[in-house]
Amino acid sequence: MRQLPLQSEIFDVAVVGGGIVGCGVARDAALRGLRVVLFEKHDFGSGTTSTSTRIVHGGLRYLETADFRLVRLDLRERETLLRIAPHLVRPLEFVIPFDGLSRWQQARVRVGLTLYDALAFGSSLPRHRSRRTEAAYFDARADSPERLCIENVVDAALRGARPLNYVEVLGAIRQGQAVTGVRVRDRLSGEEAEVRARVTVNAGGPWFDRVARALGDQAPARIRTTKGVHVVCAAPSDRAMVVFSPVDGRLLFAIPRLGLTWFGTTDTDFSGDPAEAAATREDVEYVLESVRGHFPGLRVEDVLFTTAGVRALVMQRGRASSVSRMHRIVDGEAAAVPGLVSILGGKITGYRAIAEEAVDAVCRQLRRPERSTTASTPLPGARGARPPDVTQHLYDLYGSRAGEIAQLAAARPELARPLAPAYPDIAAQVVFAVREEFCVTVSDFLRRRTLLSVTADQGRQAVSAVAAVMAAECGWTNETRAREIESYAHEVERSQAFRNRGGDSPRPADRGR
Repeated sequence: MRQLPLQSEIFDVAVVGGGIVGCGVARDAALRGLRVVLFEKHDFGSGTTSTSTRIVHGGLRYLETADFRLVRLDLRERETLLRIAPHLVRPLEFVIPFDGLSRWQQARVRVGLTLYDALAFGSSLPRHRSRRTEAAYFDARADSPERLCIENVVDAALRGARPLNYVEVLGAIRQGQAVTGVRVRDRLSGEEAEVRARVTVNAGGPWFDRVARALGDQAPARIRTTKGVHVVCAAPSDRAMVVFSPVDGRLLFAIPRLGLTWFGTTDTDFSGDPAEAAATREDVEYVLESVRGHFPGLRVEDVLFTTAGVRALVMQRGRASSVSRMHRIVDGEAAAVPGLVSILGGKITGYRAIAEEAVDAVCRQLRRPERSTTASTPLPGARGARPPDVTQHLYDLYGSRAGEIAQLAAARPELARPLAPAYPDIAAQVVFAVREEFCVTVSDFLRRRTLLSVTADQGRQAVSAVAAVMAAECGWTNETRAREIESYAHEVERSQAFRNRGGDSPRPADRGR
């Protein structure tokens, strides 16, 4: 059974927020030899990370706002992730059809792609090509950013870090103006503790301002939150596409994934709790209207499910989609709050570089000379050759670590059975997730340790089997097992709530342009 840190323990750094950036901070700090504890109120990667477009890209559309520094940073990081996590990040070709675009618009696309190639100098990916009817270029796909997040957590733990999901930060421990730790509560056991740390990092993402207030940071709101919705349909496309919305001119993606196609995303201001974000009927209708010129048969009835997440943007006025995606690191020493480092904004693609910059700030406060090695250190699943007799499915999820799952299945033949006939996932993955990947709930496994939740039926055929294996592994009662099954059913319902008229808020006047 897990335990909160003891009162007598003193960490070099406490990280608040277990999204991809917070997990990246924990890994970077642990690789530098720092004593690290990581707190996440829900599950690792369960917020913005899990609701992203699932691509690793420089951001072609950011050229329109001349955000060249951001594009260059993310193109460099795209190359880094292709190198340190090739089992999770893979090249993906995008096509831009010229149907419906004026000659001026086509010329802008060609010029933009030429500039994109120039900013990606040194890239291993092919340069763009342009034809009479379309242009094509390469970025990268990360079909499971949640697993990218988990591998950072796993590597941090291997280096001595203490990652704790389902632990909420209640407030700060202070000495004068300095933050010297945090007060936390285990949401599973109810246990509370005071955890001492020389530096605390606020990596709360869209919850940043809420975390800042809990830590006693009295600065005005510094984060602007916007909602992004994706619409998932049975596959009308076999290639990734970039299309321009006839509604407002915004750039949207159509990406084939696991036999389905993902369309998105929206960009609208959102003021509520990011955990409550959901796709409305109007969000779905906007996305479908935006892509209908290329997919004329699409109707609301064809939508299988949606995802909705909230971005954290550095506070700035203007239209939602015109706000820069560039991050900012605030060193608490410079801001007269010693012991605090704040991460504002950021994108998944640049998470490693953002984490490096944040840990540099931590090390300055600690007077530690160590430098980051995360750009050259492969993630755990990329550290060995593909194990023999491992299926492609397992290798795509776990990389070289898939061999550990194969060993579990060989030792206990019942764990080699598929969780359901519709999927290649096996029971050994559940045991592995619980023992090695901090998996606590059925939802954790279906949504963030595997891709089952983004299949056509969202993994519903496997729910009972997953709950049974977890119950045996974790010692659940029948009541807990039933509650876990019911909880996941509610999550599935939420992803389809757009079918009911109405929604979480009136349609904003600004669709992002």
